[in-house]
Amino acid sequence: MSRADGRRPDELRPLEIEPDFLEHPHGSALISCGKTRVLCTASIDEGVPRWLKGSGRGWLTAEYSLLPASTGQRTQREASTGKQKGRTVEIQRLIGRALRPVTDLEALGERTLWVDCDVLQADGGTRCAAISGAYVAARRALDRFGLGNTLTDSVGAVSAGIVAGEPLLDLDYVEDSAAEVDLNVVMAGDGRLIEVQATAERAPLTRDQLDALLDMSAHGIEEIERVQAAAVEAIRA
Repeated sequence: MSRADGRRPDELRPLEIEPDFLEHPHGSALISCGKTRVLCTASIDEGVPRWLKGSGRGWLTAEYSLLPASTGQRTQREASTGKQKGRTVEIQRLIGRALRPVTDLEALGERTLWVDCDVLQADGGTRCAAISGAYVAARRALDRFGLGNTLTDSVGAVSAGIVAGEPLLDLDYVEDSAAEVDLNVVMAGDGRLIEVQATAERAPLTRDQLDALLDMSAHGIEEIERVQAAAVEAIRA
């Protein structure tokens, strides 16, 4: 099939990560994946949740939100309703799960690393963009405190799916809405998988199709990690 933006089936959208986008957070990064833009910040606080006190281990947790004007129709702030939506809770838990496997919590000490991901503009793949941008923000925050060894590897994420019978990488909103199969892949820098979320929206997928999507995603994440590495080097410079 021909993609609306002219990309190859296995091609990422234009990807850019701007480190230190904000002045006040310990770490920040603005990640743009095509028209999707997510502002990621990271802050380090002394202390840990009560159930970790005295353990010598730190904690990493994440929050995620869609800004009201991030979609075509205004999204109501969840704070005004007094309750987070199930999707929001699911995504922020995913972001935390994605980063903790590459975080040495003992090296962090009894501190909490807060990662906040705010979607400025949504055009598909917001959770994956949030994970990829959060890594850069977290790296900056930890380096600032001399805790760079806390992150043992990089982590990146990308979406994929089957649309009109064809496997595609990095779906935008239109493609995602029409997908027969939707996949989100989180991977460490050494190529090991951290999480795979796969859903057959309209028809079951075969093992061969799943393997093809995973291979495509792995190549995409390798490219994402090159952009992350360049952002980290720009920070250090």
